Amino acid sequence: MMAEAQDGHYDTSSQSIDSLRVEPIYESFLCPLTKQVMRDPVTIESGVTFERDAILKWFKECDSKGRRLVCPVTRKELSSTELSPSIALRNTIDEWMNRNEAAKLEVARKSLTSENTEGDVLQALQYVAEICQRNRSSKHVVRKDGLISMIADLMKNSSTKVRQKALETLCCVAKDDNDNKIEIAAGDNIRTIVKFLSHGQVQEKEQAVSLLYELSEYKDLSEKIGSVPGAILILVGLSSSKVENLLIVDRAEKTLENLENCEKNVRQMAENGRLQPLLRLLLEGSLDTQLSMASYLGELVLSNDDKVFVAQTANSTLVNIMKKGNKEAREAALKALNQISSYDTSAKILIEAGILPPLITDLFTVGSNQLPMRLKEVAATILANVVASGARFESIPLDQNRQTLVSEDIVHNLLHLISNTGPAIECKLLQVLVGLTDSSTTVQSIVDAIKSSGAIVSLIQFVEAPQREVRMASIKLLNNISPYMGQELADAFRGNFSQLSSLVRVIAENNGISEEQAAAAGLVANLPLRDSVLTRRLLQDGAFATIISKVIRIRQGEIRGGRFVNPFLEGLVRIVSRITFVLDDDPDIIAVAQDYNLTALFTDLLQMNGLDNVQVVSAGALEKLSQQSKHLTRILPAPNPGLCFSIFPCLSQKSVATGVCRVHHGICSTRESFCLLEGKAVEKLVACLDHNNEKVVEAALAALSTLLDDGVDIDQGVMVLCDAEGINPILDVLCENRSEALRQRAVWAVERILRIDEIAYEISGNQNVGTALVEAFRHGDYRTRQVAERALKHVDKLPNFSGIFSKIQ
Repeated sequence: MMAEAQDGHYDTSSQSIDSLRVEPIYESFLCPLTKQVMRDPVTIESGVTFERDAILKWFKECDSKGRRLVCPVTRKELSSTELSPSIALRNTIDEWMNRNEAAKLEVARKSLTSENTEGDVLQALQYVAEICQRNRSSKHVVRKDGLISMIADLMKNSSTKVRQKALETLCCVAKDDNDNKIEIAAGDNIRTIVKFLSHGQVQEKEQAVSLLYELSEYKDLSEKIGSVPGAILILVGLSSSKVENLLIVDRAEKTLENLENCEKNVRQMAENGRLQPLLRLLLEGSLDTQLSMASYLGELVLSNDDKVFVAQTANSTLVNIMKKGNKEAREAALKALNQISSYDTSAKILIEAGILPPLITDLFTVGSNQLPMRLKEVAATILANVVASGARFESIPLDQNRQTLVSEDIVHNLLHLISNTGPAIECKLLQVLVGLTDSSTTVQSIVDAIKSSGAIVSLIQFVEAPQREVRMASIKLLNNISPYMGQELADAFRGNFSQLSSLVRVIAENNGISEEQAAAAGLVANLPLRDSVLTRRLLQDGAFATIISKVIRIRQGEIRGGRFVNPFLEGLVRIVSRITFVLDDDPDIIAVAQDYNLTALFTDLLQMNGLDNVQVVSAGALEKLSQQSKHLTRILPAPNPGLCFSIFPCLSQKSVATGVCRVHHGICSTRESFCLLEGKAVEKLVACLDHNNEKVVEAALAALSTLLDDGVDIDQGVMVLCDAEGINPILDVLCENRSEALRQRAVWAVERILRIDEIAYEISGNQNVGTALVEAFRHGDYRTRQVAERALKHVDKLPNFSGIFSKIQ
């Protein structure tokens, strides 16, 4: 057996195997204290030779324990602790060890090449490791004798123990010897070592990462290690692991630190989420290195967390390069900033770092110093990203004049660029305006600037752009400003109906429900509702048939559109409601409402709980439709009374025709006369009176009030409300007094209801109603006071209310 102590000394208690033919150990080579071969023999006063460390330890113990200083062998007292190096003996021992090591290396080489047992192979590897640890010059012999390639081949051995021992031995062979490292790294050995990092057992993984660390200590191997597919990715994973043991984590981290001296490796690390090395070179490297790192940073696909980290670390450096660098450097910085700015949090960090002024300068500068158009496109993209972050741009100055991104001159320049550049920049600058008009604090400034520039006509032209992104950005912008510029937009569309038709085509697309469709529907819905010219144009384009079909399909669940379905549906319903605003203008429009059975449609939409705007619009549309019922109901001719009844009128009785609407006194239907009773809408409108949204309540009450309007049978209208259990909800609306508009409508409806004596009598005991009417009489506008007064007079016919009424005279 190859028996040696772990500290590198031969152990005299072990026996060698027969095949290990070495010279015997001479007694003079052994230290009397350690019983091991001496490496640094020294002689003391007694003439006995010891290992230097051993005898020094003996002297120290004698001193610390207060014992007499004696020779440990002769036990004679010593007068001196002087040590005399035994150079001749040391040389003799070294020569003996070299002869023995050479012999043992030869035995080890044979053990590694022949078909030996696992034990023999492990013993050979152990000896090679120990001899390399003990004597650096032996590493040269190991390489010269061809042992390195033999040991490397054992990394593919079927035995786990052999593989592990081979890795451990290679670590010893590689340590502090670059030539050995080069030979270990030959062929596909590094690939084999890397495999252990992801597939090996724990002990194998420990030895493999330790070996890789030793190899990485030689800078010339850094690129080769990094070029092995997956090596850096695996090391990054190990260095940040929460489950691997500390040795593996530490060695992986130190290996990565060594590999950072190669830029290719730094890039790979950045690709795999280890950005610190790249950022360090960006901040501290030479100008060429900074340029290279900034350029590569722009090519990376970063997670949102990484974008924030980069923004926090390198914001000032990148912004300064963009401000002061040459065109090549600015291009690299712009591409990096484009990547970082695409996340709101990191974009806000860039704003604080002062990115806006140089961005605006790059976009607006013309002449010899202007950026190429491809870089202006990048600058426009960054600006769009930054604006999308939702910062308060009205308070961020761009120059010494305190202009901001929403200042009129700046917006005018943006509009000018939009009209005079290519589609890519047009799209990004339109997105900038979209972001600024998304905010309630800046939209009015943008609207004012658009109005003063007269740019609305040119902006509308983009809804016909062949590039989908340009078209979508323009539609979103126009949708955002349409509540403030509805009339201007309508005038522009009337100048070119093809653009309105383009919006209809967008709405009609059948690829699910997109953000573009929702914006297009909102834009058309915000155009002036009473503009009959636009309504007829929509009718001519077949818009209403398409839109009503989509509404029905959404209602039935045939179309699902994710997060855009609700705004899309709201827009569609508002567009359809346009028809009800021009019913008085054209008989043909009445026919359209009949053809599409709008009363039934809007009645059904009243049940869209959770979509308040849809319910408000639907109730409002039903109000307008119901106002037409008294004109559209078919009045039956009075029957001929005959001669007898003409002579004796007292014999006649009022005839009642079957199938006649009791409110409109004619033949009604949901489709033809828009009758709320026939359409079963009354109960649904009454249900809306209990809604939390006062706008829904107001619209529902307005629709129900058409049953009490002049020109209909008010008494029967009240009875219809009674049948639908709608009287008390109307009284509750009056008593709650949630808004002035609601109070006005409620007072009007209650006055009509109180014209029925029986109801007035019953309500007279309700002090809440009386108080609400008194409050309306005292604090309402002129018309409300008049109506409230009439209502109070209805109730004043009863004695128990006359006292209250007299007090307010």
